[in-house]
Amino acid sequence: MRITDVAALAGVSPGTASKALNDTGQLRRETRERVRRAAEQLGFTPDGRARALSSGRSYTVGLVTTDSSGRFSIPIMLGAEDALSAGEMALLLCDTRDDPLREQHYLRTLLARRVDGIIVTGRRTEPRPPIAVPIPVVYAFNGSTDPADAAVLVDDRGGAASAVMHLGDIGRAAIAHVTGPERHRSAVERARAAAETAGPAFRGPPMYGAWSERWGRQAVDLLLRAHPDLDAISCGSDQIARGVCDRLRELGRRIPDDVAVTGFDNWDVMALACRPPLTTVDLELEELGRSAARMLLDAVDGRPHRGAVELPTRLVVRGSTLAD
Repeated sequence: MRITDVAALAGVSPGTASKALNDTGQLRRETRERVRRAAEQLGFTPDGRARALSSGRSYTVGLVTTDSSGRFSIPIMLGAEDALSAGEMALLLCDTRDDPLREQHYLRTLLARRVDGIIVTGRRTEPRPPIAVPIPVVYAFNGSTDPADAAVLVDDRGGAASAVMHLGDIGRAAIAHVTGPERHRSAVERARAAAETAGPAFRGPPMYGAWSERWGRQAVDLLLRAHPDLDAISCGSDQIARGVCDRLRELGRRIPDDVAVTGFDNWDVMALACRPPLTTVDLELEELGRSAARMLLDAVDGRPHRGAVELPTRLVVRGSTLAD
């Protein structure tokens, strides 16, 4: 099957058919759609190499990450692929394993492959040093230390506030917050928002520790000793929240009747395995990936974005706050 066959079926010249399939040139929308329908009818697939040569683009994008486990980068990658596939673009995943030398190696490799742009992400939300490359770059989940760089971030404060507002809406009047290390930006942002939203109902100060179930169990003992009237605990991660729920059950506290619990991340491995299933904040990472990819495509087309954009989270209500 050749481009001339597609052109004949669509009633256009081979040059027009090529422009329509490569999304180049000044063509009417009706013409492009007619050519694409003809290509689909004939099962014609454009030659990617010819497309790249004619447009000066490779139709590939690099995704550089420090998140070796894939906990955050895989959903972001899936969302980015959704947006990129509409333009028939491929994505190359590069895991730097937090090694600066490995990162530089991957950047050189991506530039040698003439990728059209790069999405940078990681497992923490702290801003990172900018990547110096002569092609468009968008940061996802963690921003750049240069405030002018394009970035798509999670609204940590809004997510924590939504969880505590939910606790207030169901009548909880003594709310504590347990989260990860105080050196982590996400832990601090979520704790501040939880305390501010709870107001007089907050039983503080926020409790900082490890991102672990063990810390969640330990925190429960400390909290109940200091605040016997506690009727809700918001947590900075699902892993902590699962530990909190385990320890509350061991102490004979019913969830959510006696103490309601919320998490953060909507990590299925933790949230759905928790007993009862965990009310938690979904980071909407796939949407974050789609937004980052669309922002990168705009930059590739000569319409670069400047600065960071925060995307809203989504509260997922389950049995740890509302009994079935």
